[in-house]
Amino acid sequence: MKVGIVEIAARAGVSEATVSRVINRRQGVARKTREAVERVMAELGYERPVQGQLVAVVTEHVSNPFFADVAERIESALAPHGLKTVICPSFPGGVQEREFITSIVDKGIAAVVFLSASNTVEGADPETYEILRSRHIPYVGINGEFADGVPVPVFSTDDALAAELAVDHLYQLGHRTIGMASGPKGNRPADRRVRGFIEAMAKRGVEEPERWVSRQSYTLEGGQAAANVLLQLGVTAIVAASDYMALGAIRGIRRQGGSVPDDISVVGYDGSMITEFVDPPLTTVRQPGDRLALEVGRSVLALVSNRDVPTGELLFDPELVIRATTGPAPGAGSRGHR
Repeated sequence: MKVGIVEIAARAGVSEATVSRVINRRQGVARKTREAVERVMAELGYERPVQGQLVAVVTEHVSNPFFADVAERIESALAPHGLKTVICPSFPGGVQEREFITSIVDKGIAAVVFLSASNTVEGADPETYEILRSRHIPYVGINGEFADGVPVPVFSTDDALAAELAVDHLYQLGHRTIGMASGPKGNRPADRRVRGFIEAMAKRGVEEPERWVSRQSYTLEGGQAAANVLLQLGVTAIVAASDYMALGAIRGIRRQGGSVPDDISVVGYDGSMITEFVDPPLTTVRQPGDRLALEVGRSVLALVSNRDVPTGELLFDPELVIRATTGPAPGAGSRGHR
């Protein structure tokens, strides 16, 4: 028989109004009372109704096609189950993120997805997560574990493998002086991609591979600035930490009179659909946005229904997509393939 509010209230020794406030995660309930009601709900196997409730997707990358696509896929995964998503554009770790969460926790919010937001920033203020935990609102992350160390579901692309795929592809084309245009220090995905790049280069006998890394912002301008630095080092290929940085690197190469891929090869990262239509079409390491979004949707549905889900970080394999921005290294000759 389906458990209702009346049964929960009777078992917990509280009013039906109190149970309703707990179910809808509203204020006005003491912590011990809320915990007691939650415990009874779990004992009786009560599943919160999700129809019409909201799931907040927090991200700073609204203008990035890849992240916009992931957010749209999360919406598609949740909509058939009565959940609606709302996008919260926010600077990771900043006041804006806390303000978004503070303003929506009383609006029937069912869960929060941090899409490469503060969960990617080392030393991010954990207050946002504390607010959610105090209200028993579940949250999950994409592409970065949380700074507070609380075990929650996180779904990420294997950044080390992504770097290995890019370096291996360029090595097979005969490139030996390969640089990396990376995001800023303290950004978890950027740091992991840099470590993966350094490991990939080191195991191929490159000494001091860290000297071939330029850390900039995840923007077109950051990619261009990184290219300017790396070209001075004499690279014949650039591995970029995002498609935007790769496009910026191509612009920087062209402004210095170079040609892609005849003079310099470029590999991007993310795999947004638009990279197929730039000139030349961009070789990139594609994140599996469809699978990431599907697993996020499944996890959120389980959490809002009070079901246990695996915690910790689940890594997804990326895929190398070869297009027209990579070619044989100048003068590689027969070295083009190992």
